Amino acid sequence: MSEARCDVCFRHCLIHEGGRGFCGARTASGGKVYPENYGRITSLALDPIEKKPLRRFYPGSRILSAGSCGCNLRCPFCQNYEISWSEKAMGFKARAEYLPPEELAAIAVRLRSEGNIGVAFTYNEPLIGYEYIIDTARLIRREGMKTVLVTNGTAELHVLEKTGPYIDAMNIDLKGFSEHYYSDILDGRLEMVKDFITRAVQLTHVELTTLIVPGENDSEEEMSDMSRWIYERKDAGGRRMGEEIPLHVSRFFPCFHMTDRKATPVRTVYRLAEKARENLRYVYTGNC
Repeated sequence: MSEARCDVCFRHCLIHEGGRGFCGARTASGGKVYPENYGRITSLALDPIEKKPLRRFYPGSRILSAGSCGCNLRCPFCQNYEISWSEKAMGFKARAEYLPPEELAAIAVRLRSEGNIGVAFTYNEPLIGYEYIIDTARLIRREGMKTVLVTNGTAELHVLEKTGPYIDAMNIDLKGFSEHYYSDILDGRLEMVKDFITRAVQLTHVELTTLIVPGENDSEEEMSDMSRWIYERKDAGGRRMGEEIPLHVSRFFPCFHMTDRKATPVRTVYRLAEKARENLRYVYTGNC
């Protein structure tokens, strides 16, 4: 039986013929890896751009949000777990509607009269099916519309280099700033996300989001370290630009495998936002 190794993220899954990688969306056939979730859309909605969240990219506009299935992290507080990493997500072919890139782009164009500026790939982790993003974004660009990516940033840089030229804005989750939190709680890798952000800010408009989970990533010291690191990011010419990168500090509510936790106190969110403002110009609070 043939097998192939996926190169999208740090896991580098070795996938057997007809099997799936950790994300549940990439499979192998004939010794090659491809996205089994290509064009399989589980969620489609016309949202305010601020819901992505993006506050400094076409504020007041709306964007067609599209989601598929699968994810390469295992966040225990995932709000979209049914399409991201539950058992149900593995049966996405029966649950999802197939929308070829041409059809999704056509829907986006039809919604232009309702204030739509393009397509946002969101809800699950879009980059595990980056091929579909590229194919759709090319069509969106021809129509003079925008493509947005809402991602956890857990991808190899070659994936970013392939998709970056077609993306007009990203919201990237910087979920915390300790390797313990990423490795032990999220089953991810902080350094991969940091490398992804460092390059992404050189390619397109980037805003970051941090969900504050009580007892996990809610210390002032961690926020100070994180915001200082963001501040030090540089553009392609080596000039410091981090102060201008927006950060969304968001409130956690009990969900999925963390229903035993209490919601983040609003005062904690405001306190950490103030701490971030010591280094950053644009800090927003969410879910408060």
